[in-house]
Amino acid sequence: MHILMVAPQPFFRPRGTPFSVLHRIRALLRLGHQVDLLTYPFGDSPDLPGLVIQRAARPPWVRDVAIGPSLSKIFLDIPLFLAAYERATTGEYDLVHTHEEAGTLGAWIARRTGLPHLYDMHSSLPLQFANFGRFNWRPIVATFERIERFTLAGSDGVIAICPELRDRAAACGYQGPLAMIENTMDFDVPDIGEADVRELRQALGLDSEAVVLYTGTLEPYQGLDLLVAAAPEVVQAVPAIRFVIVGGSQEQIEALQRSTKQHEVQSSFTFVPAVPPSEVFLYHRLADVLVTTRSRGTNTPLKIYQYLRAGRPIVATDIRSHTQVLSPETAQLVSPIPADIAAGLVAVLSDRSRAGRLARAAARLAETEYSQEAYMSRLEELLDQMPIGPHQRAA
Repeated sequence: MHILMVAPQPFFRPRGTPFSVLHRIRALLRLGHQVDLLTYPFGDSPDLPGLVIQRAARPPWVRDVAIGPSLSKIFLDIPLFLAAYERATTGEYDLVHTHEEAGTLGAWIARRTGLPHLYDMHSSLPLQFANFGRFNWRPIVATFERIERFTLAGSDGVIAICPELRDRAAACGYQGPLAMIENTMDFDVPDIGEADVRELRQALGLDSEAVVLYTGTLEPYQGLDLLVAAAPEVVQAVPAIRFVIVGGSQEQIEALQRSTKQHEVQSSFTFVPAVPPSEVFLYHRLADVLVTTRSRGTNTPLKIYQYLRAGRPIVATDIRSHTQVLSPETAQLVSPIPADIAAGLVAVLSDRSRAGRLARAAARLAETEYSQEAYMSRLEELLDQMPIGPHQRAA
C-alpha cells in the first residue's frame, strides 16, 4: 500500500510518541508498504528506504513545541491538516494513518474521500488535559470528548497502545477492528561488551557505586522530584550509590540539580542530557536498578518495555501507567511517595536474590508477551481486517 501518515509531532525526537511513530513506520516498511509522512517542521529525518517525509509550514511565531497539549500545537496543526487534506485528495493513497489529534482530521478525510482511516490512539485527549494539568476545564474537556467520539466513529481500524486506551475506545462506542499494539518494537541492540560499560563508568566518574538509573523525559508527571526526595533515605541505607538520570533539557536538569542541593544529595546524582536511542542500551547495562517514579497518567511509557528487556530489576510506582504491564512478580511496585520509593529501592539494592528474581521475571515477560514478532503479527492482522483495495468503502 501507499500510506499517507499524519503525525502532529516533532519528528524525529527521542521522546514517547515520536518513538512510537518511528517504530510504526519501520514495521509498515518491513511489511512492504510505502509511507509518506506529514509532520511538524521540527526534528531529525531518519533515512529509511520507503519513507518520504514532508513537513508542514511553520507559523513564524512558533519556534518549537513542548510535550503535551499547548497553543503552539494548535497553530502547527492548521497548516499540517491543510497539507494533509490536499495530499489525501490526490488519489495517490490507499490508506490514511493518523496519530494523536490528527485522528479527527483522518475521520473527516475518510468521510469525504472514501479512503480507509487507521487511527493510532496513543492517548485520550480529554484524559491528557487532566494528566498534564493544562486546559482541564469542564467545557473544554466535554468538547474534546465529543471530538474523540467523532474520531473513533470515523475510523476503519484503531491501534491502542495499552489496555486503558483499548477500554476507552470501547467505552466511546467503537466496534470496528481494534488491535492493542504496545510500544514494544525497538532498535536493534548493539554489541556491548564489559569494556564499553567500564568506559562509561569512567566517563561518568563512577567507582564501585551501585547505579540506580532513570531514562526518559524530565516532565513533571515523570515524578523525578519524588525520586530526589527519596534519595536521602536511600543514601543513608546504601552509601555507595549513584543515581544516574538520562534525558531532559538543560533547563529541566538544572531545576532537578537545585532540588538535589536542597535535599543535600547532589554528590549522589549524575545527570546526562538526552542521548541517541542506540546509547540507551549501554546505560541499561550500567544499571543495578532501573527506576520509574511517574506520579500520574494512564498510558504505559515506552521505557517500561525497554526496562523489561534490559535484564535488570525494576522499581516502579504503583499507578495505572505501570501496572497495565508490571506486577509484583516483575517489578518492585511502590506508592508514589518518597518514603515508599526509598524503601523499595533499598529492598532491591539490599537483597540480591530478590533483585535477580525480578530481573529474570521481567525478561521472561518481555520475551513471551512483548516481542517484535507479536508486534508485527498484530499490525498485519489489523491491516488485513480493514476495507483496503477493491473493497474500500464508498466515498
